[in-house]
Order: sequence, then structure tokens, then C-alpha cells
Amino acid sequence: MNTKYLWLLLIALGLTTACSNDDDSSNGSAPLPPLTSGEANFSTYVSLGNSLTSGFSDGTVFLAAQQNSFPKILSEQFSLVGGGNFTQPLVNDNFGGLALAGNRIANPRLVTIGGGPLPLEAVIGAVTVTTDIALNNPVGPFNNMGVPGARSFHLLAPGYGNIANFPAAANPYFIRMTGTTPDASVLELSMAQAPTFFSLWIGNNDVLGYATTGGDGTSPITDQPTFDFAISTLISTLTSQGAKGVVANIPYVTDIAHFTTVPHNPVPLDAATAGAVNQAYAQYNGGLQLALGGGFITADEAAARTIMFEESETNAVVIEDESLTDLSALGLPSIRQATADDLFVLPAASFIGTEAVPGNPLTVNGVAVPLADKWVLLPSEQDEIRAAVDSFNATIQAAVNQAGLAFVDANALLSELNSTGIASGSFILTSELVTGGMFSLDGVHLTSRGYAVAANEFMKAIDATYGSNFEASGNLVDVGQYPTNYSPTLQ
Repeated sequence: MNTKYLWLLLIALGLTTACSNDDDSSNGSAPLPPLTSGEANFSTYVSLGNSLTSGFSDGTVFLAAQQNSFPKILSEQFSLVGGGNFTQPLVNDNFGGLALAGNRIANPRLVTIGGGPLPLEAVIGAVTVTTDIALNNPVGPFNNMGVPGARSFHLLAPGYGNIANFPAAANPYFIRMTGTTPDASVLELSMAQAPTFFSLWIGNNDVLGYATTGGDGTSPITDQPTFDFAISTLISTLTSQGAKGVVANIPYVTDIAHFTTVPHNPVPLDAATAGAVNQAYAQYNGGLQLALGGGFITADEAAARTIMFEESETNAVVIEDESLTDLSALGLPSIRQATADDLFVLPAASFIGTEAVPGNPLTVNGVAVPLADKWVLLPSEQDEIRAAVDSFNATIQAAVNQAGLAFVDANALLSELNSTGIASGSFILTSELVTGGMFSLDGVHLTSRGYAVAANEFMKAIDATYGSNFEASGNLVDVGQYPTNYSPTLQ
């Protein structure tokens, strides 16, 4: 398992950050039209959302990534046509992480030195997390109201930024933003600024928590009525004073690198070890045949549940699967070997192959010890997530249509990224972790270049709805000017 990222190192060595900047006027073509805002008024722009709005990247919020959040990028382009100042709740440094009265409550960022993601402190040594929610919160109001971890209904919740409610019912990132009004909601603080234009990208966490916990039930999907009420209230309130805006929908979480990086079959075994493991599972496999003979399971299920290893570099891991027929009365667990249809959460990469009992090679996780539900998304759980995203996106689309707002189909964009990659400027971005350019090292959030791609998509949607011409006038941003990874030495 220590060599699983060597291929990433080889690819990373071939990466380049060189970019080209096309200038239509230099090759004799017609000059571009002047930039216009159309019907949109960008004088007071407020962005609402979750971590994707805040600029969260590489597992945390840090200063350089915040400065390249997609709302910040948008505000810079809006300033060319009357947009005003854009303030963000900036953290103190580029280490990232959070503290509460000197005690760390969130870790510093992830980094890469050519291979897979590593904790910053594994590369440069111990650091002090200086952004402290009890000691040094910034002063608002803030135009960027992106709150990492927020679900749709959290944007309406009073007290969500009150430190007295932490950790049970308050968000540490929002605590940094509420100032002298700790019980004000995200929506209230946004409306207090009388926005003339807004962006809203919310709902990802309404399904993401379920996905990142492997669908084990500890973080359930938001129920549909709650989601519907939140979206309806957000959009009706944000537009109540005549503001125009742009809204994005929810990508399928199974399209993101967090779930597509770890293979289902990463276990290398020699012939002797494979034989020993098979001997250990012989009684279990024999029990399956008895269950088949007794009519408890079908031949197909017996075959799917049979565990067999071989001399190979690509043996499938063993997982728990609650969707299998319950054979506990026969003394048989609900386990099987994984297939390509199963998706593993990114942290499983560093767990598979470890020993449940240190020093005991007969307790290897994923081989002798089946992986628990939290490590894997079964096909049935993926179906649950897809159904919820489809339903949530229908709610978003209906609300956007009714209000006449601009719309970004983030779901289609991420599906394209996962299947063919996205061409942007001189680059083709893919969903590969570390090397793809779109996903940061946590596998969920975007790189700064990815946020630049998102900003361009938002501007295209604004053009289409309000008659602005960011794209036609050459005022989309050059994504090559934004980094994909930040040096471990950046402080």
C-alpha cells in the first residue's frame, strides 16, 4: 500500500503550469465588444453557500485559497462594470485549520510532494493553528457568506453562528462571521447588506455527509420537505428586494475524486499468502454452499458472496454488505468481495492493508477483517444518493425558473469532468486526484483553478440570462493563472 501513489508521482513530474493567453486583437480579427453588465446590477454582490463558496480547498480554509474562491473571482470581474468591494472572513495564514481558545478543532491543510495527499505537518513539522474562533474573529459584514459544512436549512437557522451553541448546534466557520449578532442567520446577515446581486450554491452537504460516511446512517440525507422549504425561503427572500442572481445545482457526489480514487482491488498477495487467506475463509465459503442447498440464497448470491484470493496484485477487498440476505441464523456474516460497482471513500486508501491488531498479520483490514460500511458506498447506497440529488435538483430548477434567475448546471459540469474532462483555455481538467487540476487534495473541494472554472461557468450563465457579455467581451478569467496545488512551504 506504500506504493499506491507512485504512478501519481510519475505523472506529476510531467505537469506544467505554463499557459497561453489568446488575444483576439493580435491576429487581425475584429476587436471584442466592450464589457456590459446587461440587466444585472453588481454594485452589492453577496454570495451564499457552503464550503464550495468559501474557497475551502485541500481539506481546510486557508488564506491563498480564500483569495481564489469563485465568488472572489466573480467580484473582480464584476468590479469592471460597477461592482463594489467584496469582503471575506479571511483566516490568519496559509496553514489552515481552526482553534478554540488555543485548542485545535480543525487540522491544517493537505499537501503533496509529488505523490498522494499528506498532512502538512507530515512534511514541514508541527505548526500552530492561529485562526481561533474564540480569540480573533474578523469584523463583518462579509460579502462571502459561504459556510463550510452548511446544509440548505442551516442558512436559515438562528444561533448557527453562536459560540455558546458549539459544538452541538453551531458551526465554527460561521461563528467567525456573526460578530455582535451571534444569533443572526446566514440569510439575515446577507439580506442586511441589501444585495443587488447574489449567487447561491447550496445543497451539496445535504447528501455529501451521507456519502462520505459510506452511507452508514450517522449522517442521513436531508428529508425532501426540509430541503424544499429551505430553497423556497432562500430564493424568495433573496429576490424580495429586487435583487437578481445566479444559482447552481448539486453535482452527483459519486462523480468526485473522493469516491473514484481508491480502487476496489488494491490487495497484492503472493501464492502462499493467498492460499492461507483462502483456507481461513474455507468454512465461510462452505457455509454458503449449505445456505444455497437449503434454499436460503440463490446461486448468483452464493457466487457473489464467495471469497477467493489469488496470487495477484489486484485482489478485491472484503467488505460488509447489509443489502445481502441475512444469514446470521446460520452463523454467516453479510460479507463479500468488492466489485468495480462499489465506491470507496478516500480515507480508505490509508486504512486498507493496516492491521486491526498491530503486529498480527492475520488481522489485515480489507483481507482478514472486512471493511465496515463507513468505508464503502454500495450500489444501493449510490442509488439513494442519486435519487436524492435528482429530487433536490428538481426543486432548485423549479425555484430558479419561477424567479427568472440565472442557472449553473454544476451536475452536468461535474459529470462531463468525470467522463471526458473539461477543456478550459489551454488546459483539459479531469477528475483525477492530484494530477487532474480540478479537485483539491481532499477529493471533494476544488483547486483554485477549479474555482476559476466555476467562476467562468457562473459568468456564462449570467450572460445568458441578463444580457451581460463577460464571455463575448473576453472577460472570462484565464484559468491558467490559478494554481492547482500550493507549496508545503507557503505560510
